[in-house]
Amino acid sequence: MTTFLQIQADTLAQATAEVAKNTPLTNEVSVLEFIFKGGFFLIPIVILFIYTIYLIFERLLFINKVAKIDQHLIKDIRNNLNAGNLDMAHAAADRSGNAQGNVLKEGILTIGRPITEIESNMERAANIEIGEMEKKLGQLGLIAGIAPTLGFVGTISGVIKIFYSISVTEDISIGNISGGLYEKMISSGAGLVVGIIAYAAYHLFNGRIDSFSLAIQKQVLEFVNIIQRPNHGDKTK
Repeated sequence: MTTFLQIQADTLAQATAEVAKNTPLTNEVSVLEFIFKGGFFLIPIVILFIYTIYLIFERLLFINKVAKIDQHLIKDIRNNLNAGNLDMAHAAADRSGNAQGNVLKEGILTIGRPITEIESNMERAANIEIGEMEKKLGQLGLIAGIAPTLGFVGTISGVIKIFYSISVTEDISIGNISGGLYEKMISSGAGLVVGIIAYAAYHLFNGRIDSFSLAIQKQVLEFVNIIQRPNHGDKTK
């Protein structure tokens, strides 16, 4: 009896191994195919992702270009102003081609007017430059909120379809539910990724602009000191 049971067990194990051998384990799915299973709502998320990358690179190049603070520039302007050469001071500020130069240039052009007016004009010029840097950053903030919401709506839409299909077919198998659900969760994941990228870029750029704002205020103060005390900062040996 024991031998008979052993023979049956061996036969069953052999048959199971044969079936497993001849049956493919899973269908390999490429990353692209996996992503496109996310459904219709993945399309606007992909568009938002592409636009987010564009905004990040565009703002990064622009802000890095205009937000540079050259410590040698204010020294050159001081030397030229102390020498009474306004044209050379203006040319030095104009040659920098960045926000710092534009603000200092505004101060040079208003020399001779009351100090309060010079400060006011320079602060207005600084605010204009900061406004140029902040341009389009609001769009990054908007994307940070919209992309995850679109992903969530896509997932909810997919879940509704799954339960509607179950109500019609009365097929409540785990495979039917999980197979449809994982596809719809792709849109949520994609939306969150795009939202995180946009959110991080938004705050990093704002931090960079805040640093520039503080630095340019110091430059304005130093410029005013140069006008009020022309020889202040000069060291003679």
